Amino acid sequence: MNLKSFLPILDWLPNYNKKWLKGDISAGLTVGVMLIPQGMAYASIAGLPAVYGLYASIIPIIIYAIFGTSRQLAVGPVAMVSLLTATAIGSFQGLSITEYISYAILLALLVGLIQFLLGLFRLGFLVNFLSHPVVSGFTSAAALIIGLSQLKHLLGVDIPRSHHVHDIILNAVEKFNEINVIALSLGLFGILIIIASKRINKSLPGQLFAVVFGILAVSLFGLGKGENAVSIVKDIPSSLPKFSIPVFDLKIIELLIPMALTIALISFMESIAVAKAIQTKHRDYKVVPNQELISLGLANIVGSFFQSYPTTGGFSRTAVNDQAGAKTGLASIISAVLIIITLLFLTPLFYNLPKAILASIIMVAVFGLINYKEAIHLYKSNITDFWMLISTFVATLALGIEIGIGVGVVLSLALVLLRTTRPHTAVLARIPNTHFYRNITRFENLEEKEDVLIYRFDAQLFFANIEFFKDRLYDYERLKEDKLKALIIDGESINNVDSTAIHAFEEIVSDFNSRNIEVYFTGIKGPVRDKLKSSGFLKRVNEDHFFLSIQEAVDFHEAQLDNKNSNQKFQKYTEQVNE
Repeated sequence: MNLKSFLPILDWLPNYNKKWLKGDISAGLTVGVMLIPQGMAYASIAGLPAVYGLYASIIPIIIYAIFGTSRQLAVGPVAMVSLLTATAIGSFQGLSITEYISYAILLALLVGLIQFLLGLFRLGFLVNFLSHPVVSGFTSAAALIIGLSQLKHLLGVDIPRSHHVHDIILNAVEKFNEINVIALSLGLFGILIIIASKRINKSLPGQLFAVVFGILAVSLFGLGKGENAVSIVKDIPSSLPKFSIPVFDLKIIELLIPMALTIALISFMESIAVAKAIQTKHRDYKVVPNQELISLGLANIVGSFFQSYPTTGGFSRTAVNDQAGAKTGLASIISAVLIIITLLFLTPLFYNLPKAILASIIMVAVFGLINYKEAIHLYKSNITDFWMLISTFVATLALGIEIGIGVGVVLSLALVLLRTTRPHTAVLARIPNTHFYRNITRFENLEEKEDVLIYRFDAQLFFANIEFFKDRLYDYERLKEDKLKALIIDGESINNVDSTAIHAFEEIVSDFNSRNIEVYFTGIKGPVRDKLKSSGFLKRVNEDHFFLSIQEAVDFHEAQLDNKNSNQKFQKYTEQVNE
């Protein structure tokens, strides 16, 4: 293996251009400032103390900067993975906060190992089994659940933790008379500050402005004390994460594995999507999916030894990182250094940070993930994908995160099977005065010969769809009634065949020939032809019945008919003379 492909830092660091430094420093500081409130907010989604959001913003970022192929991807805690972490650990009953934290760290290790192994064995393609509509539906539902889960902090009331939207809303309505107006006001002002900052300039750290506003309001007016006191973060340890080996418990690992696999795939999808989107703006490097799995895996593995919970690349921070001028992974390292400085010297400043402000940060971030435009687009362009999105969305909201993901995966696989086993087929006819043949249901005024059937199958041909292939063929044949004299199988769209398909070809040729119908093959690709030859099929079928184009097959058939008719006329003439 090329060392630079495993350690991409060796590609950009030795060739570092001094002109990049200004952009890297600017982006690193901007994202670092943004990451401080985000990290603490996302830790609260995961059910962890705020400081663990900062811990997860150090080692994983540095490791990714060394091993990652994207130079702008901002790794760290994100809302989706935080919610999935809470879902995984929240299923355990009666945990102490120490046990909860240790299981979250163990989860990071498991996620990292899964991602690393998937990348090592080049299995990144597995993520393709989660279709875009399913991921969009799940993400929108999860974003809604995350946002509404923060109502307890925004409203300042005690709402039991739940991953079902209806439970959250019903509990919030029941506690309507207990709403803390001060907390709600702080949260709403926080939302307005963040949105206004984005409107002015997307690079402005609106979350930090909201944090400063919240801390000043609590500190100046004593809002953290008294009868209507708002809930605040209070003490955050002023220390760096210590090296410690995650707690290994085989029973717990067995229970965490399913969600670890889910987080590994979902977080990789989120990361690779934003990495590729940003990479299109930069031509000096290439994002390599399997190396991304390795780098994200190592970020989670090493991070777990320094008290980090699962992390991945985030949409908003990556966009800001790119807009602020990041050119290399140095920007991410600078962000991590800023977090280290914060942990060592600045944590006392966050004592009076209202949790309502953290809730406002989360709500603004996750509600932006609710992609209703995608649903509208799919409704207009692809109704099957639209219903997949809606089904996943509803299942996640009604049945919970874990079942929602399961429904999405099943739907994705079902769609793959449906499209593979029942692909598009067509009967072709000639465009007048040309040698081009097109689908008779899509084009008008085509020249279709009543004694010739031209059949196209738009997929690989194997055991799972061979019966569909034959059923459609015989359906089309019946439309010709008793006039059919030639069948032309257009293999231009068939890129692979297995033994079952070859056996079916033999049956079809034998059946049609027994009824005096010639069978021709056109446009057969090299790999498919090789399999037909190695199986002995070409020896059992006339090789002169294989053609490069449909027109050649049609011309050959007509020539054969002309010869046959000429022979029949000559024979009839001879018989008449002899009489």
